[in-house]
Amino acid sequence: MLKNPREIQIMREAGRIVARVHAELEEAVKPGVSTLELDELANAILQKNHAVSSFYGYNGFPANICVSINEELVHGIPNAKRILQAGDIVSIDVGSYYRGFVGDSGWTYAVGEISEPAQRVLDVTEASLWAGIACALPGNQVRDISRAIQQHVESNAMYIVKEYTGHGIGRDMHEAPQVLNYVAGDMDSSTVLRPGLVLAIEPMVQLGTEKTKTLKDKWTVISKDHSLSAHFEHTIAITNQGPEILTLL
Repeated sequence: MLKNPREIQIMREAGRIVARVHAELEEAVKPGVSTLELDELANAILQKNHAVSSFYGYNGFPANICVSINEELVHGIPNAKRILQAGDIVSIDVGSYYRGFVGDSGWTYAVGEISEPAQRVLDVTEASLWAGIACALPGNQVRDISRAIQQHVESNAMYIVKEYTGHGIGRDMHEAPQVLNYVAGDMDSSTVLRPGLVLAIEPMVQLGTEKTKTLKDKWTVISKDHSLSAHFEHTIAITNQGPEILTLL
């Protein structure tokens, strides 16, 4: 579970590659762009950086990145016919596989000018991510991260999605421990945060309900009431100096 300094150094580079992909995708997110174009761009950047997508083929997933629009929460499949429109919000989840380790980060972007409710769900979800990261300190427990995320989201009258969670990460995309975005009495979230532990922290928030449903493609998850959804994620390492975000440039 714990990573040594050499392994964290490789994960740091895997994370930087993910950040490079996000930096270029953020510039490419404009009205008229198809989600498949974003997928192709991401794949080209990964290849340029000697990495591959950690999503492609994962449990059969058919694309390099996940692109989820408006009420779509996660796992949206890029498609040439799915065109971004002004006023959309679009969640893009990127995973790199580099020298045997995974980097993982998701971000939700505005497409042109967006509505006030759309901006609010982006702001609240992103702020909850930072609240969770701030609690990723040695000696704390996973539940401290979970509690900080939940408190911020619910204090802003929005809904935490409970069916999907953050996770440990390393050689595999999903490792122990599970990082819930809420505190659940019946689930063990008492893992103590120790230097060398690497986590993907990823609050998933919906404007109108905590409930979701999966579309007929068996991948795309949407809010059950079709209200707006947002997803923000960073990969972080626990260090004696505090949390180190690995998915930054």
